[in-house]
Formats: sequence, structure tokens, C-alpha cells
Amino acid sequence: MDCRGLEAVVWSDETKINRLGSDGRRWVYKKAGEPLNDRLVEGTLKFGGGSVMVWGCMLWEGPGYAVKIDGRMDGELYRQILDEDLPASLEYYGKDSTDIIFQQDNDPKHTCKKATQWFSDHGYEVMKWPAQSPDLNPIEHLWTIVKKCLSDYENPPNGVHELWERVQVEWNKIEPEVCQKLIESMPRRVQAVMRANGGYTKY
Repeated sequence: MDCRGLEAVVWSDETKINRLGSDGRRWVYKKAGEPLNDRLVEGTLKFGGGSVMVWGCMLWEGPGYAVKIDGRMDGELYRQILDEDLPASLEYYGKDSTDIIFQQDNDPKHTCKKATQWFSDHGYEVMKWPAQSPDLNPIEHLWTIVKKCLSDYENPPNGVHELWERVQVEWNKIEPEVCQKLIESMPRRVQAVMRANGGYTKY
């Protein structure tokens, strides 16, 4: 990384957000000898709870745009996000491609010819990223924060449309200080991965 440092990095990632929380699973504590009852058993949904796929990015100044992914995420759709939503995120904070270093993982849709050519054509510097390293990316914890806020709603959303509305509300509530704290954790993340020889870390 050049002299601009971590404050210049735009972190990006996709995540799946389920309407009923983490894969629809919930945990309860059962007392010894207590039979199954309404307190412990929740009705199941015959066709699942639904989910949304979301792409987002995070800057030192705060969260960028969050994008609902309709259909299968492929190189063409990713290029469209890069063409529209990444520049819009930068413009919101008064930045352009020359001000930032873009981070993405090595998913094939991120490194495909269409995406690689787009970065070259638009003058973006892309950070070299190690394979199989989700625990290094601080935006993973931003997704966790959003999902925790969604789980705090008293009632689940009525459908995927309402779920997406809630995601946007919680995403837009994220304060710059939250992003900065996560980004500042990067040196500790790297050290933890090095100590673990690339294995599992607390992050």
C-alpha cells in the first residue's frame, strides 16, 4: 500500500441477509426435564423466510452505497455496480478514483476480465488481497452490526421488500466513527493472521 494508508482504502463485500436472522435459526435455553412447549418451539415456514443479497462499501468517512442484488451476481452485474454505485459512493464524500485504493476479495466475479478491464479503464488502484481471508476485511464486522440491529426489531419483516427497507435504514444509521474503529483494527487483524500462520483468528 502507498503512503496514503488505511484512510484511503474503500473496503467492499457482499453478504446475504435472511429475513429470519442467521439461516432462520434461533436458540433457546431448556431447563433440565422441561418438556417441549410453546415457549421453546416456534412455527416453521413451509417455504423459508426469504433473503436479500447486498453489496456495500465502507470508507474512512462512513458507509458508501448499499446495493440490493437482484438475480445472480456475475461479472456483468458487478461491473454495473462499479460503474454506478462505487463512483456515487466516492462522489458523496467528495472523492474520485485517484483519491482511493479499492479493496475486494478474489471471488471470480471480482477478478474477471470485465471487472479488471473496468478498473484499468477508470484509473482505480486495486489492493492485492490474499486468498481465503474474510477475517481480514473489516467490512465483515459492519455486516455483523447491521444484522444485529435487524435482529433487534420486535417483529420480523413481512417480506423481502420490507427486509430491504430495514437494511437501508440500519445501513444509513452507521456513524463514521464505527467505520473508523473497524478500519483502525486492520494492523491487529494482520498480526493475528500472521501469528496463526494464516489459520483461524478471533476476527
